[in-house]
Amino acid sequence: MIKAACAGFVVLTSLCLTFTPVAAQPASLGCTSSPSSNATQTLRCDNGITIVAESGARFELKDNNRDGHIDSIELSSKALLVEVPKKPGGNRFKVLTPQAIAAVRGTRWAVDASDGKTAVFVADGRVAVGRRAGGKSVTLGVGEGVDVEGPGALVVKRWGAPRVAALMARLGQ
Repeated sequence: MIKAACAGFVVLTSLCLTFTPVAAQPASLGCTSSPSSNATQTLRCDNGITIVAESGARFELKDNNRDGHIDSIELSSKALLVEVPKKPGGNRFKVLTPQAIAAVRGTRWAVDASDGKTAVFVADGRVAVGRRAGGKSVTLGVGEGVDVEGPGALVVKRWGAPRVAALMARLGQ
């Protein structure tokens, strides 16, 4: 009876941990975390990158070139606002979601992953967006966005003020 109860507790604990929002481990990649407005989390990294994560966002910081600094993020749900400083020679950085890859050399943009769709919006600079599965990519400029879902061409659109305001409010902006 005790063994069955313990096994049930382990399964229940595992399920609870599975659904807990994932916070990246910023200290190992030169980033420090602090709470910010609207229950968001702000990560400031020693390479100048700033990330604002919506409350409950699920993401993981990555160091693909193994230099000890963040160079990409795997985002599985909710939204991030990313600011990457412009540097001579470029500062390549990307956000990967189940549907899309958004890559820049220096800019400020938001990525929102939810319900089989990824939305990308550019507040400053330019961002290249493509499907994770490959194919043609598009380049977004200031005020433009794209929704990546299902098959078909990626269509760049100028986002209206209400949509931009709603996303930025979720990010405490």
